[in-house]
Amino acid sequence: MELLHACRGAWDTPDRSGDPVDLHDHGLQTAALLRRSHPYDKELQVAGLVHDLGHLLRPGDDAGHAGHAADAVRPLLGERVARLVQLHVPAKRYLATVEPERTLSPQSALTLRAQGGVMDEAEARAFAADPEAAAAVILRQADDAGKVVGLDAGVLEDWRPVIELVAARAAGHGQTPA
Repeated sequence: MELLHACRGAWDTPDRSGDPVDLHDHGLQTAALLRRSHPYDKELQVAGLVHDLGHLLRPGDDAGHAGHAADAVRPLLGERVARLVQLHVPAKRYLATVEPERTLSPQSALTLRAQGGVMDEAEARAFAADPEAAAAVILRQADDAGKVVGLDAGVLEDWRPVIELVAARAAGHGQTPA
């Protein structure tokens, strides 16, 4: 929660030339969109909340921010959340490949080049074969939509019980026997 609170006033670019909302509002908006579209997938929602923490941890590293965030959240939130966070950049590249007419924010279009650009055919096939590809695409779509200045997406503290639930499941608690 401390790291998420630190996102207030932190931006995806050190000079604030990137997306129009700070990391705090962006995470809340992304998570809220995912809660609406996938109310039972708490891990996906939490991945939306934390997916851009890498921008806070390593400012200016657009190409590596997903990996930094995934590494940071894996011990607490588990492998699936970390995997979705890691895949949100390849999902952007995939969508840019299969939907070339798709509009990206100016900052996302700029960082796409630094992140490897559109995928070649083999990369796109490999991404599509990943068991988490569909969820990563959903996360990416919410990521792209969660950049609205002034949108009230709730408060961070409302997410504490969801984060605690996901963390407990990741630690092996709260799982129902098969």
